[in-house]
Amino acid sequence: MSLIVQKFGGTSVADAKKICAAARRAYHAQQLGHQVVVVVSAMGKNTDMLVDLANQVCDDPHAREMDMLLSTGEQVSVALMAMAIHNLGGKAVSLTGGQIGVRTDSSHTKARIQSISTDRMRNLLDEGNIIIAAGFQGVDDDLNITTLGRGGSDTSAVALAAVLGADMCEIYTDVDGVFTTDPRVIAEARKMSNVSHDEMLELASLGAGVMHSRSIEFGKKFNVPIHVRNSGVFTDEPGSIIGPIGESEKRAVSGCALTKEEARITVLGVPDKPGVSLTIFEKLASVNVAVDMILQTAGTDGKADISFTVLESELNRALEAVNAAASAVGATKVTHAADVSKVSVVGLGMATQSGVADRMFRALAEAEINIEAITTSEIKVSCLVAREQGLAALRAVHSEFELGKPPEERVTFEDSLLAAKKAKETDAVAVVNRLQSMEDLTIHGVRLDDSQSLITLTEVPDSPGISADVFEAVSAANIVVDMIVQGIGANGKANLSFTVPQKDSDKAAGAAKSVAEKIGGVVDSQTGVAILSVTGVGIRSHTGVGLRMFRGLSQAGINVELVSTSEVKVNVVVAAEKGKPGLAALEEAFADVIG
Repeated sequence: MSLIVQKFGGTSVADAKKICAAARRAYHAQQLGHQVVVVVSAMGKNTDMLVDLANQVCDDPHAREMDMLLSTGEQVSVALMAMAIHNLGGKAVSLTGGQIGVRTDSSHTKARIQSISTDRMRNLLDEGNIIIAAGFQGVDDDLNITTLGRGGSDTSAVALAAVLGADMCEIYTDVDGVFTTDPRVIAEARKMSNVSHDEMLELASLGAGVMHSRSIEFGKKFNVPIHVRNSGVFTDEPGSIIGPIGESEKRAVSGCALTKEEARITVLGVPDKPGVSLTIFEKLASVNVAVDMILQTAGTDGKADISFTVLESELNRALEAVNAAASAVGATKVTHAADVSKVSVVGLGMATQSGVADRMFRALAEAEINIEAITTSEIKVSCLVAREQGLAALRAVHSEFELGKPPEERVTFEDSLLAAKKAKETDAVAVVNRLQSMEDLTIHGVRLDDSQSLITLTEVPDSPGISADVFEAVSAANIVVDMIVQGIGANGKANLSFTVPQKDSDKAAGAAKSVAEKIGGVVDSQTGVAILSVTGVGIRSHTGVGLRMFRGLSQAGINVELVSTSEVKVNVVVAAEKGKPGLAALEEAFADVIG
C-alpha cells in the first residue's frame, strides 16, 4: 500500500470550512487506497496573534516559553482536523511533535531535527487511521517543546515523508504550484510542471515564497518527491513536482526571484593575507547571523574588500560584530546599506550553456538598473540592485529569458514522478543510514579546479551597462566564464573579477582591455589560479560552513583571493601553488560531514 504525506499551511486551515475541505481531501486519498499522514500548520494568523500576546505581557519573551506558546497553534489545528475526519466516518488520531517522537536539538525557536521515531505512526496507520501531525514542533532530550522556525511545517512534512519512505509529499498551499517567479507581481509568471531540488533550493533561499529552503534540503537529501498543489481546488489537477530533474534540459534559465529585505555590509581595505576572512566570519557566527552573498574581490596593493549580505532584520547585530572584527584585522572602513535587493536567475541549463550572465546584465542595463554586486554559481547568477529598482529588475530578467513561455521540449509531469521514484529506490540504503542525523550538514565533496585563470578589472565606473559591456566582449570571443564576482562600488568605482579556462586567458584579458580602453579601468590577469569548492546540502542554512572553510585554509597558511557563494556551493580562489595544499586542508576540515 502506498503512503502519502499531505501538508496544509495556515491559509489552507484558516477557518472551519477550510479545515473540513482539507479533511475531505485527506479522507478521499485514504479511500483511494493510500495510507495518509497529514501535517498541519496553525490556523491563519494564529501564530501572529500569539506573538502579539507575548509581546503585550513581556518586552523580551524567553525563547523556551515562546516555543511552549507557539506550539499550541498547531495543536488546535490537529484536533479540529481529526474531528472533521471523524465526522466524515473516517478514523484519525491527532499527535503533537513530541507524541510522534520528533527529537530536536535545544535551539529554541529555530531547532533542528535530530531523529524521528516511526513505530507509533506505523502502528496507527496499519490500524486504518489517518495521522494528523502537528507541524513546526518537536521535543529535545529533556522533553522541552521546541519549534523549528520559519517554514517549520514544510520541514516537518518532508521529514516525515523521508522517515516513512512515503511515495509522495503533497504540499497544499494557496497557489497552483511553483511558478517561474512570483505571480503576484509578474502577471506573465508561468506554473512549471516540475523543478529540480537544486533549482528549488536556490529559488527558496531567494525568497520565492512557495517553500522554505530547509524543507527542500530534506527533499534533496532523502530523495523525497514534493508535489506543490492548490488546496482551494478539489480536483486531481497536478501542481508542480520538486524532484531530481528540471523542466527542460535545453532552457538555460528556469526561474527568477527577488529577495527584497537584504542589507549589505562591506569591509574596505582588508589586509590581503591568511586568516582575515576567518576573523570576520567568526564574529558573525558568534552572534548567529546567517550570511547570504559573500563577495571578496581580488586584492590590489595588499588590500582587498569583503562584502556580504544579511537579512535587514539582522543588520544591527551583524554590524556590531563586523565593526569589532574590522578593528581586529586593521581594515580601513566598514560601510553598509539597508536599501538593496537581490535579483537572481536560476536554471540547471546554465551549467552547460554560456551567455546567461551577459544577457542578464544587458537586460538590466537597458532598464537603466545599476548592478552593485554580482555573484555566480553553476546554476545561478545574482545581482544586488537598489531596492527601489528591484521589481523592475525582476521584470526585466523574466522578460529577457521569456520565462512566461513554456519550453519547446520539456519533461512531463509523469516523467518527473518516474525519475523521483527511481532516485528514491536507488538510494534507499543510504537514506536509512542518514536518518539518525536528519538535519545535520551533509557535504557531498571538496573539489579542486586548477585549470582556470583570473581576470580582474579595477577602478571601472560603477554605472549601468558596464558588466554587460565586459561580458558581451568576452562572449564574442567564444570564451566560457566560470565565476563572476563584482564588488560593491566605492567612490563611483567598482572591481570586477571572473575566471576563464587557462587556454583563453590572453583572449579574455584582451577582451576586457578593449572595454577598459573605452570606459576606463585597469586589467590584471593571473594565468594560473586554483578554485576550491565545497558542495553539499545545507550550505547556507548552516552558518558555520564558510567559517569551517576559512579556518581550514587559514590554519594551512593559505590566503583567499576571491569568494563566491550559492545555496549548494562555496567557491574560493587561491594561488595556483596553494591548490593541492588547500584541497587537503578542506578535506580534513570537512572529514566528519563528507558523505
